[in-house]
Amino acid sequence: MADMRLIVAGAGGRMGRALVRVISETPGAVLAGALEAPGSELLGKDAGVLAGLPENGVKLSADLWALSANADAIVDFTVPGATIANVAIAAERGLVHIIGTTGLSASDMAVIKSVTSHAVVVQSGNMSLGINLLAALVKRVAQSLDESFDIEIVEMHHKAKIDAPSGTAFLLGEAAAAGRGVDLHARSARGRDGHTGARRPGDIGFASLRGGTVTGDHSVIFAGPMERIELTHRAEDRTMFAQGAIKAALWARGKAPGFYTMTDVLGLADF
Repeated sequence: MADMRLIVAGAGGRMGRALVRVISETPGAVLAGALEAPGSELLGKDAGVLAGLPENGVKLSADLWALSANADAIVDFTVPGATIANVAIAAERGLVHIIGTTGLSASDMAVIKSVTSHAVVVQSGNMSLGINLLAALVKRVAQSLDESFDIEIVEMHHKAKIDAPSGTAFLLGEAAAAGRGVDLHARSARGRDGHTGARRPGDIGFASLRGGTVTGDHSVIFAGPMERIELTHRAEDRTMFAQGAIKAALWARGKAPGFYTMTDVLGLADF
């Protein structure tokens, strides 16, 4: 089978550059295009050089329609507005769409899922193997413990991160809610401040910390009477997210149209 031809969205950013590097190291994958925002000062720059590699001849462009004429997939770690703009073009062109963008709203997710009757989308708030295994463990623990164990999710990221809580924190919250059989949006507690009163039984709490250059730390705490269980993942390099995303792209090639997650990619659906 020919190499899978991949477009990297946000190719000039930190994740985009990591994706370009990982594609160059991955058998069966080849960089077919590098997408950047209109007006970016990086347009026309060589994607390989920006990623710290030898020149590869792939220049950053703002024209996804043109880039997608000779591609099989787009790997998209950008911002919600850009991702939603990419959804329709990717679906019309028949591209597999790998979405690692965080901060997506319920309406954004509705737009993404609206194309999955005829397009392949793999979306996750976190593409790493470790985080997705952690989510499976969180779901199982939440199933096993009753509401006498309070669930709190604590995350920390670098000071430049623009959304909070992180997409990964929400992924872990959804896993906990699924284990408890509740709706996360109805039972989440965020942004406690001032005289809040006692903690409401059954809530799933979130706390966000920002500072320094932290790639991503996440802990899920089950705090019960006289004991506490803590499940923690610490990310050391964003390369692991890029590796997971490229693994997802290769996995999704030839799949039936539908909405998939990293749980599907990693075979954890029945864990």
